[in-house]
Amino acid sequence: MQEVIADTIPQTMTAVGFDEPGGPEVLYAGEHAVPVPGPGEVLVKVAFAGVNRPDVVQRQGKYPPPPGASPLPGLEISGTVVALGEGVRAPAIGERVCALVAGGGYAQYCKARADQCLPVPANLALDEAAALPETLFTVWHNVFERGYAREGDTLLVHGGTSGIGSMATMLGKLFGLTVIVTCGSPEKCARAREIGADHAIDYKASDFVEEVARITGGRGVDIVLDMVAGDYVKRNLKCLAMDGRHVTIAVQGGIKAEVNMAVVMSRRYTLTGSTLRSRSDTFKALLAQEIIANVWPLVLSGELRPVMDRSFALADAARAHAHMEDGGHVGKIVLEA
Repeated sequence: MQEVIADTIPQTMTAVGFDEPGGPEVLYAGEHAVPVPGPGEVLVKVAFAGVNRPDVVQRQGKYPPPPGASPLPGLEISGTVVALGEGVRAPAIGERVCALVAGGGYAQYCKARADQCLPVPANLALDEAAALPETLFTVWHNVFERGYAREGDTLLVHGGTSGIGSMATMLGKLFGLTVIVTCGSPEKCARAREIGADHAIDYKASDFVEEVARITGGRGVDIVLDMVAGDYVKRNLKCLAMDGRHVTIAVQGGIKAEVNMAVVMSRRYTLTGSTLRSRSDTFKALLAQEIIANVWPLVLSGELRPVMDRSFALADAARAHAHMEDGGHVGKIVLEA
């Protein structure tokens, strides 16, 4: 049994996908069946969908969706609940939500697990709401749960003006961290400081290892949030203080790294990392509860808002991907459904 708003949900919808991996041009809008929510799921009439780096990697053929997930890209959405699957009591039909999804966000309708939905308050615009789940879930888990961040720690974030980087900066400052970021230009460094970073290093103009040592008086940082991997790992470890934590969440610089394990032992480093998409529904539901308890009050109060770059029409998803890959964006890119 499922409860729906009668006569308002069409049988088909516009959604964006691709037939073969490739560049942004392989993305196209087509007609797809509207998904039907199963037990524990809701159907959301999508207002906006976030565009994230994993979407790009999926389009390139390097990040397939987990078993059972929609093959369409899109890992976060905002919109209005229009149908409930069996057993769902909340959110209610008509409620505005944003949600983490395992795929299918680039569409006019998308299924979401009810327990991975977050309520959108009246003072939060739906484009901003769509820009929150993926970065918020990722940063909270990796910086605060895996990285054991606590008040007074110093955090180094690569890609300070990206969606993840800007969220890590804002959350870090709200929870009492000193935040150092790296960026690829003086302009992006200035923007990162406006977002809240205490220090911004232009990695093209100076050695970030030397700059971290200078900024911290030789002590180093407590946590590195690493989206590069590859040969950055060796340099990142040189930035860590005793008992430092190195957390990898992407491998844009390569999947292999050379690590001196004697240094790891002598300085008592923790090396960890994670990917979010393949985690179980139970894990993501628990993470959503943690976010609602610890972070959502800051969203409700207006203290936490995503940094927004640009909005594209759903049919212009290829342009949105090209814009992301150009590297000039600051903050989040979204698609309007």
